[in-house]
Amino acid sequence: MKIITKTGFAILALLFVLAAMALKPKESNNQDKISLIPQPVSVKYTGGYFTLTYSTGIFYQEANPALKKSARFLAKILHPSTGFPVPVIPVKNKPSGTYIYLTLTENKALGNEGYELKVTKKRIILSANKPAGIFRGIQTLRQLLPARVEKCYLQKGPWQIPTTKIIDYPAYAYRGAMLDVARHFFSVKTVEKYMDLMALYKLNILHLHLSDDQGWRIQIKSWPELTKIGGSTEVGGGKGGFYTQKQFKELVHYAADRYITIVPEIDMPGHINAALASYAILNCNNKRKKLFTGIDVGFSTLCTHKKITYKFINDVVGEISAISPGPYFHIGGDESHATPKKDYLPFIAKVQNIVAAHHKKVIGWDEIAQTPLKKGTLVQYWANKKNVLTAIKKGAKVILSPGGRTYLDMKYDSTTKLGLHWAGYVNVKRAYNWNPSTLIPGVTKKDIAGIEAPLWSETITDLKDIEYMAFPRLIGDAEIGWTPKNLRNWNSYRLRLGKQAARLDDLNVNFYRSKLIPWQD
Repeated sequence: MKIITKTGFAILALLFVLAAMALKPKESNNQDKISLIPQPVSVKYTGGYFTLTYSTGIFYQEANPALKKSARFLAKILHPSTGFPVPVIPVKNKPSGTYIYLTLTENKALGNEGYELKVTKKRIILSANKPAGIFRGIQTLRQLLPARVEKCYLQKGPWQIPTTKIIDYPAYAYRGAMLDVARHFFSVKTVEKYMDLMALYKLNILHLHLSDDQGWRIQIKSWPELTKIGGSTEVGGGKGGFYTQKQFKELVHYAADRYITIVPEIDMPGHINAALASYAILNCNNKRKKLFTGIDVGFSTLCTHKKITYKFINDVVGEISAISPGPYFHIGGDESHATPKKDYLPFIAKVQNIVAAHHKKVIGWDEIAQTPLKKGTLVQYWANKKNVLTAIKKGAKVILSPGGRTYLDMKYDSTTKLGLHWAGYVNVKRAYNWNPSTLIPGVTKKDIAGIEAPLWSETITDLKDIEYMAFPRLIGDAEIGWTPKNLRNWNSYRLRLGKQAARLDDLNVNFYRSKLIPWQD
């Protein structure tokens, strides 16, 4: 029998301790894998991690029932992939033990959409002034979790969230994406998926382009031929389609649950052939136009001298406004080459009054700046810088949608099969590498309501096409709209974007794998 010496015993004990340490889960927060987009205003990691377990619940202030919606949203993400029950529980006071807690506070610096996120080893506390801020903070919490949390079926743990303190709020209040459902029609489910992805990156406006020469996509009960005839086709001669008012309400509700406002657009007086093909009375010669399935622009116009034209507009704006709780109504106003300027200017003035009568504020493409502008009108820049400067002189704020930066239908390069390139090729770096407050000389941050990234659908036919052209460029637009200018730079962004690959894959997004980005799968 061998006798273990004191030295031998010490070595044996050390080996036992090392073995035990090897079996213990490493306290590694995988910060090298973390990618937060948009980049928050302030992030401080503290070196530990919070671990979700079977017993983790989401608590929210009983006195603020509006938080229940966001708590359920988070639970719905966590439950399928973790397998944990993730109960949602209202409480009068801050709970004890290990938990996730959502609470409203008063902090002027956070504004309406800002939040503070504190993660310690035992608890996660998410606070904000408004429920919208809580929802935005939840998107950050999602991105702190492993990408596999996005899966809709059971995944392996552990589910670790790095301990951190984040203070965050947006640079611009208006952070939008536009989807053209007129050139090609997209189903409710497709639009909902787009909103899901918008919400993940803290976008808050979905601008729906509901009418154009090729199709009318929203039911107007007082003018039923608009959808029966005008909604019957699309670019290329497909069957088209439209949203019933019930379906549009469903989209509005779905958006509201994600703190997204839908801005409806009826483009006028041009881009209107679908309506002119539906009703002869809207034409100056009282004859219906033929349906149009091409992609040319600028050839159609309402008959601006007819009284019936303004009754038509009043009915359309009225019915859509009644089911659109957001503050804005987009009247288009661009590329109306077939409307003489002497008719265009008074027409836009009259339409602004109609929109105001239905308690909405006007948004229009930058051409409308040539007319007198009502207080609260937003002018959307896409092409003409002079129009933007004119709008600002008239007291209007602007939405920036520069074609050569934000237009998601522009080709990435000459090899891209989808899209157009009239504004040039827009690769991922060009789409990201610009600043709203320095884009147009004479236009400063105080003049800017925000930014919007339009996706026109001349060549886009389904969800996969939408995803390919919008992602990853829309993610960059989201950061431009949210993150302060001094915290944004291309080298940081490209690395963070590369780390989003696994999350986008797990969300089944058909994104474009730009060679400019070091994708990490």
